[in-house]
Amino acid sequence: MFWNLNYWDKASTLAGEVENPSKTFPKALLGAVVVVVCSYLIPLLAGTGALNSPSSEWTDGYFAEVGMLIGGVWLKWWIQAASAMSNLGLFEAEMSSDAFQLLGMSEMGMLPAIFASRSKYGTPTISILCSATGVIFLSWMSFQEILEFLNFLYAIGMLLEFAAFIKLRIKKPDLHRPYRVPFQTSGAIMICLPPALLLILVMCLASLRTFLVSGVVIIVGLLLYPLLVHAKDHGWAQFDAELPTEAPKNCSDGHSVVSQLHQEVQDESSVSLLSDLPSVKAEQESSTMRPEEAFKLE
Repeated sequence: MFWNLNYWDKASTLAGEVENPSKTFPKALLGAVVVVVCSYLIPLLAGTGALNSPSSEWTDGYFAEVGMLIGGVWLKWWIQAASAMSNLGLFEAEMSSDAFQLLGMSEMGMLPAIFASRSKYGTPTISILCSATGVIFLSWMSFQEILEFLNFLYAIGMLLEFAAFIKLRIKKPDLHRPYRVPFQTSGAIMICLPPALLLILVMCLASLRTFLVSGVVIIVGLLLYPLLVHAKDHGWAQFDAELPTEAPKNCSDGHSVVSQLHQEVQDESSVSLLSDLPSVKAEQESSTMRPEEAFKLE
């Protein structure tokens, strides 16, 4: 259930592809919550109310058997087909959000510029291929292990998001925010506490193998950051230094990208939480150097 009901935050990675997301997203999320709750609650109430099956029989695939016992073979096949389409939709949504997250990081100069390349339809081709390739490496694990692994990494990511949210509220209270939690900083912290405790509980329930695999992935991620900084400093790969201000020229009208960011307006997505590091400060100072100062250095 935790895996089926998470990743709501990934919708933000597609905000750049949506016109006026500050008004569109709340309506879409509200409708999605209603649909998701009904799709789980109504069938479960029908299944548990019509049958006296013990909880031990409710294993993977048993819901289709419940449909057959209630409505016949056609309902069993309908549930199985709906489950397959649902998993396909989950895969497409996850791959799309990961791809646009890579694209956004590339446009902000955090990843090589190749990840920001788009096809003539406006889709981030390289980022999609990279996201799909990552799924292949999970094929050696069982489904239960994949769920534990994804839930563990998701919990860590959400804890980092909560920490970043609170830190930006404290250090950057005057930033332009398309979305703002209607509470003071203390209230925002209290809102983050219950889900943070639930995330810690999910991590504590993981198996030893999940801890080991997740630990390796986290270590690789920590090593990638200085490696990318080193590659950027030595010109090993091309990096975009600024956010694009217009949509790609190759995009058709039906797939045009609406830019929600302006260079003169700074928001949370363009603020680095690592701005206190010496390497980042040096890069910021060099980017703001006057032409005459650069001439003197030469």
